[in-house]
Amino acid sequence: MATGYSVVLVRHAQSEFNRDKIYTGWCDSDLTSDGVEEAKNAGKILCEYGFEFDLAFTSVLKRAIKTLYFIQDELDCHWIPVTKTWLLNERHSGKLQGRSKVEVLEQYGQEQVHRWNHALHEQPPPLAETDEHWNGNDKRYAGLPFAPVGESLQQTLQRSLQFWHNLVVPALKAGQKPLICGHGCYLRNLLKHLDSNCSTGKKQLETPNAAPFVLHLDSDMRPANLQFLNRHGNDIVLFKRSRDS
Repeated sequence: MATGYSVVLVRHAQSEFNRDKIYTGWCDSDLTSDGVEEAKNAGKILCEYGFEFDLAFTSVLKRAIKTLYFIQDELDCHWIPVTKTWLLNERHSGKLQGRSKVEVLEQYGQEQVHRWNHALHEQPPPLAETDEHWNGNDKRYAGLPFAPVGESLQQTLQRSLQFWHNLVVPALKAGQKPLICGHGCYLRNLLKHLDSNCSTGKKQLETPNAAPFVLHLDSDMRPANLQFLNRHGNDIVLFKRSRDS
């Protein structure tokens, strides 16, 4: 394939909050034992495909950091530089953080929950400073340009693109091969932003835990296609850019 660049993106493996169906956001939920195995399997898949990386990016949340660690373990590449940044964090879920998704659905109703999950400018209820899940005093977020009370999808997209253009694009143009281990919202936001030039064949891309994706880009940094990698070379092309774009 004659594309100019490629980048591997992996969502973190299963966390305790994923397993228990709890809104996670910026809560620092750890990996489950199944999640550890998922992360190792992602590394094995990338190893089977012969991937090598020059650097890696991840969030400041342990479920992504540990997923990256186990992937690096399988690839024997702990020596590559790793940049951890809050720009790659999951969407901040506001007051919903740490709450059961079932309870939230019962309290607010399906229509409101759907708006929070899908409407671009809809913000979740703000997180109070007195809440046990308040992140404002966390050293990881010192100097944050806003109070961490909750984000809309648009706000999450803005920082996702800031990360992409300021860190990933320069690395690609320098000839480096980056690995990004983050959160589902980042991958969905990035692809949704690029969707005017792409045809996914479905309304919303599913991003399973610890599933490696390869985003191929042309020389102008426009997406050419997206591959979902499986074991034993059974990859799936999820979208291709339409010819007239």
